[in-house]
Amino acid sequence: MQNSDFYTDDYFMKEALKEAQKAFDKDEVPVGAVVVCNNKIISRAHNLSETLNDATAHAEMQAITAASDYLGAKYLKECTLYVTVEPCVMCAGAAYWAQIGKIVFGTKDDKRGYSVFNNNILHPKTEIKSGVLKEKCSELITSFFYKIRKM
Repeated sequence: MQNSDFYTDDYFMKEALKEAQKAFDKDEVPVGAVVVCNNKIISRAHNLSETLNDATAHAEMQAITAASDYLGAKYLKECTLYVTVEPCVMCAGAAYWAQIGKIVFGTKDDKRGYSVFNNNILHPKTEIKSGVLKEKCSELITSFFYKIRKM
């Protein structure tokens, strides 16, 4: 499995979806993230805001912190952040300061996604790709909020 065709956006988004499922199983908003550098996952995370009683414990924040720790560097210029849902303003700001090279997300967040407020929150050199496994990412978040509303 060392074939470069193996390392696709779909593959890494599936890994982020595994993290989102962990959040779902903990009754956290199901967002998952992985940071990839040189086709290697260097951090994995999911939302922990409820578990930690911390509004800033979003998947992206956790993944960026772990990736920086792994690399021993505050800048992640050569890294890609895969996240199941469009980052919020806070997470986009963190990605800006970390100078993430690329962000790939699954589904848009039409209420709290950074693009609702300002597309220029990200670092000017950060590449963006959206819509990767959009249906699966959207389905997980939609089913979570449906479950919450039924309770």
